Amino acid sequence: MTATSERPATGLPVRWDLAVATGSRLVPPGPAVGREEAAAEVARLARGARVGEGHVRELTGLGAGYDIPDAAVVDRPGWIASGVEGIRTLTSGVRLPTAARTPSPGLLARAASGVTAGVAGAQMGTLLAFLSTKVLGQYDPFAGPQNGGHLLLVAPNVTAARQALEVDAEDFALWVCVHEATHRLQFTAVPWLRDHFRDEVTAFASGMESGVSAALDRLPEITRAIRSRSDTSMLELLQGPEQGAILDRLLALTTLLEGHAEHVMDEVGPAVIPSVATIRGRFSARRRGGGPIDRLLRVLLGVQAKVKQYEQGRVFVDEVVGTIGMEGFNAVWTSPDTLPRRSEITDPSAWMDRVHG
Repeated sequence: MTATSERPATGLPVRWDLAVATGSRLVPPGPAVGREEAAAEVARLARGARVGEGHVRELTGLGAGYDIPDAAVVDRPGWIASGVEGIRTLTSGVRLPTAARTPSPGLLARAASGVTAGVAGAQMGTLLAFLSTKVLGQYDPFAGPQNGGHLLLVAPNVTAARQALEVDAEDFALWVCVHEATHRLQFTAVPWLRDHFRDEVTAFASGMESGVSAALDRLPEITRAIRSRSDTSMLELLQGPEQGAILDRLLALTTLLEGHAEHVMDEVGPAVIPSVATIRGRFSARRRGGGPIDRLLRVLLGVQAKVKQYEQGRVFVDEVVGTIGMEGFNAVWTSPDTLPRRSEITDPSAWMDRVHG
């Protein structure tokens, strides 16, 4: 075997165009609203993204001197297309050893590779079609102009959620925007964070095959865990020790990012969003809701674990800021070494002892 044939392939074997096409075909339409109401929602969200980030900067002390870019207000197919773009960019450095073990591919090998990529594209599109009905907004550091990141707000989902919650339109739009603007500021005001996140994802995804293979020897243990726990994703259960360590760091990081955004929402809200208490109460109940099929999908996709992240992360940030102030908390953004470890997320004093002595 030549050196060239031993080199792992780079990037995921996915038909990205098929993922977009499948997701766009399967996604259900949003709520039926008139043209004027739809235009008003778009305007509220565009305005809220700029105003919201101003409030976030004032509270956190992050981002001084940076321009506030416009948000992209999109429909569900627009979110799907951006999601595929972001995933493709994020995983472009993933190295897949399986492809490297394939001899110089002939016609049959190329055909098999095409089938695999097509199946993966269809599966990704199906998953994104489901998620596109749930997401209100998202800052994606790996999509947008020159793949440099952009903030998306999904107008039909914001409308649907606001109608279901029966809350004030202006207040709800700003509330959503404050959360997502916090995520944008995390990545734009902390220069190393984007590359660090990408490197961790690349390392994790590059070793996933070995982790999943090793998991076959632990099927009884995994089955028991699935039956007894709803706060752990299938992805987490399938990992071995080496991949588990990377996943622990990723989970700690994403929990921090979500908790920080939740903390900022709660701190900014009362001063600028009159009905924030009503919105928070009704939205939290909505996160826990859903029928049995929806709840099953949440467990399989790790959405229940995501809800847990919001809660644990907010408690971590609340306690740190309450103890040493926002300036003390902002030491978390110094370097990867000052990010909380997974064990510290539920023990904020351990993080403060380690970072602040």
